[in-house]
Amino acid sequence: MKQLLILSGKGGTGKTTIASAFITLSMAKAYADCDVDAPNLHLIMGQNVQPERTGYNGMPKAEIDADQCMECGLCKENCRFDAISHENGFQVDPFACEGCGVCEAVCPAGAVSLKPDVAGELMLYADNNKVFSTAQLKMGSGTSGMLVTEVKKQINTPVRPDTKLAIIDGSPGIGCPVIASLSGVDMVLIVAEPSISGISDMERIIKTAETFQTKIGVCINKYDTNPANAERIEEFCIEKGLSFTGKIPFDPDAVTATNNGLAIVDVDCPSGFAVKKVFSSTMKLLFQESECPIA
Repeated sequence: MKQLLILSGKGGTGKTTIASAFITLSMAKAYADCDVDAPNLHLIMGQNVQPERTGYNGMPKAEIDADQCMECGLCKENCRFDAISHENGFQVDPFACEGCGVCEAVCPAGAVSLKPDVAGELMLYADNNKVFSTAQLKMGSGTSGMLVTEVKKQINTPVRPDTKLAIIDGSPGIGCPVIASLSGVDMVLIVAEPSISGISDMERIIKTAETFQTKIGVCINKYDTNPANAERIEEFCIEKGLSFTGKIPFDPDAVTATNNGLAIVDVDCPSGFAVKKVFSSTMKLLFQESECPIA
């Protein structure tokens, strides 16, 4: 099964809009939303089944038993994250605690212990035809990359043997969730925006993706909002030897479709027609002509 990851260097480029269009066009049997901080692919790709929900434990957090605590202060003194306070007895701030275990090791009374901490929730929508994996990270948790890895694992286990393509909607930026989503994919499609910040962020995400030695394609969304910058992006791709898969115009109808819970290819609109060409070019890059599952 080939995995296509769709990324953008910044938020708001239309990455999820394009991902939902690709899922619809390919009739994908396996897809995932790896933007665990703010998942929204499910809003467009309506599900007919209830998800299987699994709590996800991230790094453990320290807890102090007030009855056993000797008030010696060694835990607070040795905590490098300043996660322990002494206002009404010694207490641990779970948002600051990194679960390193130093406080537990230095406590002479055995009052400190590391407890599992629920960092988020995994959700798996699965029926006989398709699998959709996503998750929601708990606010303040720092284990987004680890949760993304679990999201990707979920699309591999129950898929049908004839499934040839999985489409993954990644996170914006270049942080831990993006790095986790890049691992093991066959190709990444980068959605660029023709703005100064969009070009800068595109260059950063391309540099990040190149370290994984995977195929890279680039497309431009809302290209006609700044044709000069769109041309700069195309020239950059030529200069760097990157595959340019096409461009999509700014389209008010795309906003209407998204607000109605539809993919842009579900309605007749300029952006929907354009994304079909981007999809075709991307599939030719991802698959050899003889093995491409898309007619």
